[in-house]
Amino acid sequence: MDRRGFIETCTAGAACASACGAWPAFAADVRPKPHGRVLLVDELGDPLRASRLQPLVNYVFHYPYEATPVFLLHLGKPLPPQVLTLRDNGFYDWPGGVGAQRSVVAYSAICAHKLVYPTREVSFISFRKTRARRGVQDRLIHCCAEHSQYDPAKGAEVLSGPAPQPLCAVLLEHNPRTDTLTAWATLGPELFDDFFRKYEAKLSLEVGPKARNAVTDQAVVRELEKFCRNPVQC
Repeated sequence: MDRRGFIETCTAGAACASACGAWPAFAADVRPKPHGRVLLVDELGDPLRASRLQPLVNYVFHYPYEATPVFLLHLGKPLPPQVLTLRDNGFYDWPGGVGAQRSVVAYSAICAHKLVYPTREVSFISFRKTRARRGVQDRLIHCCAEHSQYDPAKGAEVLSGPAPQPLCAVLLEHNPRTDTLTAWATLGPELFDDFFRKYEAKLSLEVGPKARNAVTDQAVVRELEKFCRNPVQC
């Protein structure tokens, strides 16, 4: 079987497993990297209900470390599995959305190009409900540092710009009985070591000595507009 046929087979298999409620197989050597099970909660500390997420709104929480932000998005439609490509031409299966509509996804909010990320003061990267000034389509994640753009409906694959690979996915588990969401692993190109090296001094001021501590038990989810004072729309 050639590479194209293998990828098509992986995609079809993942879609079937997803539809049947089973976890899909993961292609090649890229598999989920567990970082601990963390329940997503609201600002009052109550478990976040997936059905209460507003469609097409930026939400932010931190995982797997205290200083590493994550975008949480309800895209309002079922999101099937995808096969994504890495910068070294490797590839991996992204399992698609979770929740009752399979429409909820999460991605590391650290741009794969220059490691731009949202802070409490300013954010140059965010999900755009409608077209950015230099956008190629609606409903994308856009980074203002040289305009890398990612499609959150397709595993955060790169649509345009200099980013060499997708955003790292944060895998969520949805409990249909309680309608809660639990982060349990990452999938794809982690950039955490590069991130901590680049921003060591900045993070020590923003977060303090706990910046690289693993998040445990719970992670608070906030709207980006409440988390960040100045979400930039470039």
